[in-house]
Amino acid sequence: MTVRLRRLDGGETAVTDERIDALRAAFHGPLITPDDPGYDESRVVHNAMFDRHPGLIARCSGAADVIDAVNLARERDLLVAVRGGGHGIAGHCTYDEAMMIDLSAMRGVWVNPAERLVRVQGGATWGDVDREAQVFGLAVPGGVVSTTGVAGLTLGGGLGWLHRKYGLTCDNLVAAEIVTADGTLLRASETEHPELFWALRGGGGNFGVVTAFEFRAHPVGPIVMYGAAMYAASDAEEILPAWRAWTEGLPDEVTSRAMFWSMPATPLLPPEVHDRDVFITGAVYAGLPDEGARILRPISEFGTPLADLSGPKPFREVQRLLDWMFPKGQSLSYWKSVNVRELGDDVLDVVLRRGLDRPHPSTLVHVPQMGGAVQRLGIHDTAFGDRSAAYIVSIDGNWIDAADTEANVRWVRDAFNEVNDLPSAGGAYLNFSADLDSAGGTSAFGDNLDRLAQIKRDFDPENRFRLNNNIRPIDVSS
Repeated sequence: MTVRLRRLDGGETAVTDERIDALRAAFHGPLITPDDPGYDESRVVHNAMFDRHPGLIARCSGAADVIDAVNLARERDLLVAVRGGGHGIAGHCTYDEAMMIDLSAMRGVWVNPAERLVRVQGGATWGDVDREAQVFGLAVPGGVVSTTGVAGLTLGGGLGWLHRKYGLTCDNLVAAEIVTADGTLLRASETEHPELFWALRGGGGNFGVVTAFEFRAHPVGPIVMYGAAMYAASDAEEILPAWRAWTEGLPDEVTSRAMFWSMPATPLLPPEVHDRDVFITGAVYAGLPDEGARILRPISEFGTPLADLSGPKPFREVQRLLDWMFPKGQSLSYWKSVNVRELGDDVLDVVLRRGLDRPHPSTLVHVPQMGGAVQRLGIHDTAFGDRSAAYIVSIDGNWIDAADTEANVRWVRDAFNEVNDLPSAGGAYLNFSADLDSAGGTSAFGDNLDRLAQIKRDFDPENRFRLNNNIRPIDVSS
């Protein structure tokens, strides 16, 4: 059949059977059209908010396939969506009638334990990385859900359980291989295309398709001390200020977070929290477990927990503990986040009120702790924006029924606006932010935006990679 695809200008173009067949002859991975078996399964992404139908899915097996796909897009002026792990909350990796360049089959991970380097293909997840790196007692700072894609998390910054000790994911990037808009495969590092390398550390997917990442790894595990106490949500008025006071004096080895959530009746959880609204205080100690046990003990002593899940655990298990709460393609999600320089009483008031009045049990009001190694780099050392935040307040709306979308999105926006209007607020973490209501979130790049726009002009002057928190190429005449 003739495949109809969306152009950059919003119109349509037809790609004939002959052109598709010619591409298939060279392509190593499958080219999936709407008429092919498995199309519906192939187009599913994590956030069910985005039930979209790409016109062509190019499931790449390596950099050569990516080059061919990018060249086709340039020849026919196609709108391109790029999927790594498919976990992005904003749904940028899929679009109706676009060509999806799908890296999900490119999940190789190679570890060099002597040099503590980890090479990762662009479609890998953090579960893939942890599986290989933990054999050698190493870890790359990643996310807190193992199904999260390496590419999206890295390019947007990268928070997890290790960022206070070892920095953001993008801070640990040593090099990247990227196919740019002209179909060229480049290696970017401190010495090779250094401006592009700078932009990839926090500038999002604006500059091409990253086919491989090389990271600096650190000694972690295989056993770490994990702290997690679930309190009744109604006790949070006392627990949250106690958690705040405790986090203010923590060593960098500790990364902590607190959240309002509701626990279902599942054998994965203690019966004491089944069908309960809870306030959770959690932390990981990136050091010796015995030392961590002493430092994390207060996690369970802010009040009387309904359940205490603290204890030494394999790092890989810690990384998977939240996976079951984020099933692929089942929940509709809309998140917005706010950086705060301090967790003042005015911030606590909003977090408490909103946390106790969530519109759906799956919605979180989530407060990750920042600081530590994140703040040891300057604002211009990488493309990642302001590093002054002490915490992030993330309003993570999740629900099941599409009929509830309008009400849930409105609630998230209202809660976000309440926090964002406070004196200590400033900026956002893009990986925790949907952008249904704007063309992008470039304000998060702060003073780095002009430099990013110049790099965008150099590597993607026609803005072919625009389905992202888009940075428009700078106008050379301005």
